Amino acid sequence: MTTDATGSSTVTDEAVHSLDTTADPRLRELLTGLVRHLHAYVRETGLTQREWERAIGFLTATGQTCTDVRQEFVLLSDVLGVSMVVEEVNSRDAPDATESTVLGPFHMTESPVRPPDATIDLVGGGEPCVVDVLVRSSDGSPLPGAVVDVWQADGNGFYDVQRPDVQPPGNGRGLFTADAEGRVRFRSCVPSPYPIPTDGPVGDLLRATGRHPYRPAHIHFIASAADHVPVTTHIFVAGGDYLDSDAVFAVKPGLVRDFTRTEDPDLARRFGLTGAFELARFDLVLERT
Repeated sequence: MTTDATGSSTVTDEAVHSLDTTADPRLRELLTGLVRHLHAYVRETGLTQREWERAIGFLTATGQTCTDVRQEFVLLSDVLGVSMVVEEVNSRDAPDATESTVLGPFHMTESPVRPPDATIDLVGGGEPCVVDVLVRSSDGSPLPGAVVDVWQADGNGFYDVQRPDVQPPGNGRGLFTADAEGRVRFRSCVPSPYPIPTDGPVGDLLRATGRHPYRPAHIHFIASAADHVPVTTHIFVAGGDYLDSDAVFAVKPGLVRDFTRTEDPDLARRFGLTGAFELARFDLVLERT
């Protein structure tokens, strides 16, 4: 190991120099930045050997918690705000397009293809709602044939993969195709705030830092259409709890939407409802490529 004029180790320079033969220039750039920042963090904080061992143990446990239907590393990225920073760095949000936000850890299974006006709520128990979405281009023209992937928690705040003994596969999920007017309509239940999973390392981290695990009520969407940039986004329920303290920092004011109480009998019959229900109407606007 070489030292500088003051006798200090130049291990950082050596570690960076060891990456010089990396064939992929982008990989070399990413690893070089990672090494420099990690080494600077260790020096800045005076990280102890015991603390580093605990950090390695935490990361090991995070990996061991991952399964086919649970991604603890995505959850960790979310609660540290990294997912939102990556989203912001890569966002191509046009002024007139729907804002993007994080994917979240529960887009783990394929959404079943649903016909127009179908329900994605297969278990009931929540307050019924109808979601009426116009998918359009940023120039205002509708996008017939656009594909909209939808997923949400049930009325109790759980996704299908979290409680497979209670919810059938695909509950709260649907893959819809926009009609000739660019519209996608479906029935569901009004989403509710819910805690992210706290029975793993991420939960331990939240407790250690005195943070709550809750997310505000929302529905996830991925919308795509030919010759347009896909958007991954949420719609948040206006007036709900945790809009100003989302555990994963994903709320944007422009994504908050009203769910309005309505008694429209024709619309109720169309979706097999009786009595009043909540109605959410909004546009998903895609930027042209």
